[in-house]
Amino acid sequence: MSAHERIPLARPVIGARERELVDEVLRSGQLSLGPFVTRFEEVWAERIGVRHAVACSSGTAGLHCCLHALGLGPGDEVITSSFSFVASANAILYTGATPVFAEVDPHTFNMDPAAVEAAITPRTRAILIVDIFGYPAEVPALLDIARRHGLGVVEDACQSIDGDFDGRKLGTFGHPAVYGFYANKQMTTAEGGIVLTDDPELYRLLKSLTNQGRSDDGQWLVHSRLGFNYRLSDVHAAIGIAQVERLDDMMAGRARVAGWYQDRVRAIEGVSPMFEGPQRRSWFVYAPRLDQDLDRDAVIGRLEAAGVSAKPYLPCIHLQPFYRAEHGHRPGELPVTEAISASTVALPFFPEMTEAQVERVCEALGAAVAAERGAGVPAAR
Repeated sequence: MSAHERIPLARPVIGARERELVDEVLRSGQLSLGPFVTRFEEVWAERIGVRHAVACSSGTAGLHCCLHALGLGPGDEVITSSFSFVASANAILYTGATPVFAEVDPHTFNMDPAAVEAAITPRTRAILIVDIFGYPAEVPALLDIARRHGLGVVEDACQSIDGDFDGRKLGTFGHPAVYGFYANKQMTTAEGGIVLTDDPELYRLLKSLTNQGRSDDGQWLVHSRLGFNYRLSDVHAAIGIAQVERLDDMMAGRARVAGWYQDRVRAIEGVSPMFEGPQRRSWFVYAPRLDQDLDRDAVIGRLEAAGVSAKPYLPCIHLQPFYRAEHGHRPGELPVTEAISASTVALPFFPEMTEAQVERVCEALGAAVAAERGAGVPAAR
């Protein structure tokens, strides 16, 4: 990449091993329901230390199946975070249940356990945990709340691939955890996801649900329940197997790039680096916060003009047009969440970024912030 070429927001690491395994699948003639999906599931189960893993077509599909398995329906409520990709809440709606959004912690950006408990009503049936930006939520505290109130738990760990809490891998706490493998994630299968569980009954149910409700004994074209077309193909699984093989190196690359960012962002007045707390972050994006007096969208515009890709990340789910129109949500419901959402900006972040590229991004960010401050334009909130 030349010094003046646009720096992309994300870029997957794809090499000869991915092409080799995909070619092996193509030459085999079995592109779906074949051995590569099983291999992919096995390597993840072994890596995390769980008994079972179920591959599926996306992280969203995995969340939907897990929530569906809880027997949710109209009139039920599921507490979750509004500071997440919209799929978290959409998966709840797919079951007929209603998402109830709890306020988040201003440092971790994950749900505040006290806010979760305060949101419980007689209609609450489950908690959907979200580990945002690769930082694990307060899983033990949330599980304690769920146990005391008799609630089901599903974990959206789609942004926290290979993550842990106090050294214990997400997916080993007794409830299902779901990863997503879209192309901007820590690793990719192009599209795809996986559910991690120790529960053999849930495993059998998920294997059936993701394959059109196929009978538990696998009889050909015999369907025992209503299911979904959520299979992951062997082509996608082949990419995933190669990605798992190089995952440690890619994660180390992400941590290295994040370290360069953290050092430089700390020196930019008006910008706060990403939170570093007691838990290890599975680095997914680099999204620092701008001071409230800055017009975040104007800063992004200046970065784009300088050849640096940047996005507002993440918009609040409850303020998305659909959720406002269909569920009556309005600004002011979640002031902490909304303030975070209005001030975070996603910068280019991928494991093969060079220190020179990070330097260029941060120079552009510093210049954009200084220009906005000098322009004296009030922030649009």
